[in-house]
Order: sequence, then structure tokens, then C-alpha cells
Amino acid sequence: MFQIKAQQLKTVQNQTLNLMLVFAGSLFIALSARVAVSIPFSMVPVTLQTLGVLLVMVLLGSKRGTMSVLLYLTEGLSGLPVFAMGAGGFYHLTGPTGGYLLAFLPMGFLFARWLEWSFERRFISVAAASLLTHLFILMLGALWLNRFIPWDSAVMKGIIPFIPGAVFKSVIVAGFTAGMNRSKM
Repeated sequence: MFQIKAQQLKTVQNQTLNLMLVFAGSLFIALSARVAVSIPFSMVPVTLQTLGVLLVMVLLGSKRGTMSVLLYLTEGLSGLPVFAMGAGGFYHLTGPTGGYLLAFLPMGFLFARWLEWSFERRFISVAAASLLTHLFILMLGALWLNRFIPWDSAVMKGIIPFIPGAVFKSVIVAGFTAGMNRSKM
């Protein structure tokens, strides 16, 4: 009987730890959204959200990382000021920036699954996977943005200005991942 209770306690402890990690991941993404700069010609600000999403995926894996992103989006949907520039609410998921926010979920998951399935942790490989993830987030965001402005404007205002930042953030993700991999050896 004691054995069953000890196993139950361990299960509760594991579940509590998982919940705390998921919450911490959503908090990290929310804090990364606070680093935001408006671009005068675009409806989409430059933020560190994608960096936050990918680092959460690196640290927590596909399951807990995806739950963190889902919690983050839910927090924003409920009106908490967790999106860029302290925004929150339904409009931000259905407005011009909604496609970028919603793209975090599938693209973050796919990036994390690639990390889990691949034994490749070299800097260049992770940088390429991270950049590809960033570009898909930008593409999905621009497709959504196209509901509000013409496609050529969506590309010029929703993809092109963000490519240098995507490269920079991908280098950070790759360096962090490679550093974590070296420290495990």
C-alpha cells in the first residue's frame, strides 16, 4: 500500500513540475514579446517572440513547449497583456498580427520535433532549421496579413523587413542549442 502512495506522489510531483515548466515557458515568451519595436510602415512590430518560442522548444521539448505556446496564446486571447507592446485580447489573434501568433504553435512544434528526431545538433544545422522555422512563421503571418492588405504589400511589410532579425535570432538559437549540447557531453 505504501508503494502505491509513493508512486502516486511521484506522479503528482512530475505533473506539478510539468505544469510549472509550461507556465514558465509561456512567461518567457510573454517577456520576449515585451522587447518590441514598431516599424512605421508596417502593422507588425519587430519582437523577440519567435526567439522566445524557439528557445522554449529547445528547453522544454515538443510537448511541454507546445503547451507553453498554447498557454501563451490563451493568456493573450483572454486579454492579458502578453502580446507585443503589451497587447492582449481577441482582436490581436484575429487582426493583422494574428497569423504570426497562430503560426507559433505548428512551427514551434515542428522545430522541436526536428530537434527530438534528429541527432544533428551542429550549429549550422540548427541555424538552418531555426531560420526555416522563422521563414515559415513569416510566410504564414503574411498570408494572414494578406486578408487586410494586398499580397505585395504583405510581403514588403510582413516578411522582407523581418528577415535580418530572423537570421540574427536563428544564430542565437543555434548557439544556445549547440552550447547546451556541448555541456551535456
